[in-house]
Amino acid sequence: MKNESIKILQQNKKTILDLWMKNQAVEEGFRDYLLNNENQLEQSDELLTVLLNSLNDENFENIRSKEFDKIIDVLAGISVSRAKQGFSPRETGEYIFGLKDALLQVAQQEIKDLTVLYQTILNISKLFDHLGIVTFETFIKGREDVIFRQTEEITEISTPVIRVWDGILALPIIGTLDSSRTQVVMENLLQEIVETGSQIAILDISGVPAVDSLVAQHLIKTVTATRLMGAECIISGIRPEIAQTVVHLGIDLSNIITKSTLASALKTAFTMLTLEVVKKSRIK
Repeated sequence: MKNESIKILQQNKKTILDLWMKNQAVEEGFRDYLLNNENQLEQSDELLTVLLNSLNDENFENIRSKEFDKIIDVLAGISVSRAKQGFSPRETGEYIFGLKDALLQVAQQEIKDLTVLYQTILNISKLFDHLGIVTFETFIKGREDVIFRQTEEITEISTPVIRVWDGILALPIIGTLDSSRTQVVMENLLQEIVETGSQIAILDISGVPAVDSLVAQHLIKTVTATRLMGAECIISGIRPEIAQTVVHLGIDLSNIITKSTLASALKTAFTMLTLEVVKKSRIK
């Protein structure tokens, strides 16, 4: 009895695929520019082929069957790929449940025995409930991987070490300074000190929204590491509200040179290196 329904579904593969593609095309808000029709058809055909080939009399009612591992692998790959391409969880879910709707449509059209039809609908529904969970789990993992990679890239971009003068480096810090980012800041700064032989490093915190005890500790660690490399460190961008917060928290920055602006810090660095910038008079 079950073999009959599976056979019907397998024989109507093209009809199921056509219905599924049609369902995808009419989905509200579907962004077809994220995936062209050819790739979409290729993905859908692969998934449907693996699904129909995996079905047999023994596993149709057993969603945990090892024989479904292959379709889960293919589905996981599609979910991760769509997460990286920018599809939303809703769009990815509708993609999978669109196949379920196509299978149910064909089953209702082709299976005449109501008992067989009822059991087939029940089995398809149970199977796709399980596949739906797999889809969302793998989609979330793919999205988390994208976010993690983007966070790393943003961290690298937002902590550039700039050589502003011979022997003087500047590192503008933008955003919150946490433990992982402090590690990146220190690594970049210390590496640049070694490569350039710089004697002074300016940490500009003008772009840091707030300084608490944790942020202050991270700054102190960076200053200490810089000094161990034989360079002096100046912290610039100390705004009035930051100064008040530091005093209120009882944070001791007395042994660190601090300045309100980057220009002031650069001027101090010139003095420490016994350098003088003189405005050149125009030649008439």
